[in-house]
Amino acid sequence: MSGSNTSARHGKRIVEGRRSLALAASLAVAAVLWTGTAAAQGRTVSSAIELARQSASMKPGEWVWAPQIAPRGPVLVYVDLSKQLATVYRNGVRIGVATVSSGKPGHQTPTGVFTILQKDAKHRSSTYNNAPMPYQQRLTWDGVALHAGGLPGYPESHGCVHLPMAFARQLFAATKLGTTVIVAGDSVHPVATGGGEVLAPSTLDVTSDGDFWTPEKSPAGPVTIVMSRADQAVIVLRNGVPIGRSAVALPRDDDVTHVLTLAAGTGGAQQWIHAGVAGHENEDGRPVDELARNKVRIPDDFYRRVTAMLQPGATVLVTSAALGDAGTGSRLTVLTGQ
Repeated sequence: MSGSNTSARHGKRIVEGRRSLALAASLAVAAVLWTGTAAAQGRTVSSAIELARQSASMKPGEWVWAPQIAPRGPVLVYVDLSKQLATVYRNGVRIGVATVSSGKPGHQTPTGVFTILQKDAKHRSSTYNNAPMPYQQRLTWDGVALHAGGLPGYPESHGCVHLPMAFARQLFAATKLGTTVIVAGDSVHPVATGGGEVLAPSTLDVTSDGDFWTPEKSPAGPVTIVMSRADQAVIVLRNGVPIGRSAVALPRDDDVTHVLTLAAGTGGAQQWIHAGVAGHENEDGRPVDELARNKVRIPDDFYRRVTAMLQPGATVLVTSAALGDAGTGSRLTVLTGQ
């Protein structure tokens, strides 16, 4: 009997030992997945010049963070699927860049304008076997989010945007509910990105059948304005909910994506400034000039309604994509929190 008990205890120790080894192996694999490569690393730098230099040649899993460059102001996150990069702006100035992994073929990450709907630092997936999604920031209620995840150097997620673990933690602390996240580009067919136009005082005396103005649908929250060259239309979202649409006259002299943010200047002044997206980093924080402003024409009544609600943190996206099925270009999905 004693021998049997000894054998049983010995067998139990072997099983427990195997479980411990399996757990250790799983943790080791998870660590590699979070970083993407053994050489992956991040750096906190002290200047815009150093941030630009470090972010120019990042490998999968790497990131750069420099929050002191712009310590205050509204935050905007721009995810470039073409370059597999996420860039964080505060008051229109880049404060962080990270490599990402977006949705793989068949599960592509949708492009469009999003607001952060939910934040959960210890989130687990209800769809994919309770998989951990650290520092999750939800963009849609059907499962698209920013969170720490695998970074192999190419799109491999089921639609979410994977970030380096340490960068995801820093970003989680810098954002809040309602922060604007713009996802643009094409992970399969690269496109250029840049900075440019914005609402202008030049007015347009036209309307279209799809025009509406219903601010009561979302009385408060951050404002995002999307202008479509394909549709020659502008749509206004507040807290992620469409509250207005109008015809607009936009030049067709380029087909790049333009991103601007309304920043607070000295003495309470406000100004539209470029968010220098990948390929146009030298535009960081540069005010929009009058030439660019005057290229855009919008109905006077709609213009006055929109400008009356603008506060620092408002974002403008100018795109060649269409806002709806009837557009003449590729469709842009404007996702809401409803």
